[in-house]
Amino acid sequence: MANERERPYSAFNYLVDLGGGDGTAGPRAGFQEVTGLSIEVTMQEYRAGNDARSAPQKIPGMYSVPDVTLKRGVLGATDLTGWLEQVRRGEDARRDVTITLQSENRQSEAMTWLLKGAQPMKYTGPSLNGKGTDVAVEELVLSVEELVIE
Repeated sequence: MANERERPYSAFNYLVDLGGGDGTAGPRAGFQEVTGLSIEVTMQEYRAGNDARSAPQKIPGMYSVPDVTLKRGVLGATDLTGWLEQVRRGEDARRDVTITLQSENRQSEAMTWLLKGAQPMKYTGPSLNGKGTDVAVEELVLSVEELVIE
C-alpha cells in the first residue's frame, strides 16, 4: 500500500487505530509520538570444516520486534487503561494495531505498519508539576508479536 515518490514524507501526519474490535476502533485521541517501529533479524554464523573460505556464512535466524511506545495527551479517556486492565485480568487482549503515515494533504496513505498480536505491557501516567506549563502526557508500551510493513 506504500506510495513511492521522489521527496520523503513528513513524519507528523499519521493515524493510530488500536483495533478494539468493539465498533469504536481507534483511540479517542491522537497520539503525539509513536516509537519503536523496527524488526531485528538474528544472524547465525556457520562455517563447514572443509570450506575454502576462512570466514563463516551468515544465515538468517529468528527475528524479533521490539516494544512499541505510544504517547498522547491526557484527555480523561480510559481506552488505554481499559485495554491494560484486560491484560491484568489474564484475558487474551491481543489486537492488531495499525499505524498509517499519510501524505501532507491527508488524501493518501504513504505507508502502513501493522502491529500483529499487540498488547499493553506498561502504562506510565503523566509527570505532574504545580509550577509547570507542560501538557500532561500518558505513555503506553505495547508488546508486539509481528510487524508487517505495507
